[in-house]
Amino acid sequence: MSLSSHLEELRKKHETLSERVVMAQQSPGVDDLEITELKKRKLQLKEEIQRLSSVN
Repeated sequence: MSLSSHLEELRKKHETLSERVVMAQQSPGVDDLEITELKKRKLQLKEEIQRLSSVN
């Protein structure tokens, strides 16, 4: 897998997590811990994208 395709895949995952965070925040049955975990994973992806983009 090339770096650009890997970055694109990471961006897609980041976008999917963004959507899941929004949906979770709007759902009354979702607890704060789950939302925090989603946000944490989203941040990790963002940092990985930035790290790989700076190498490119």
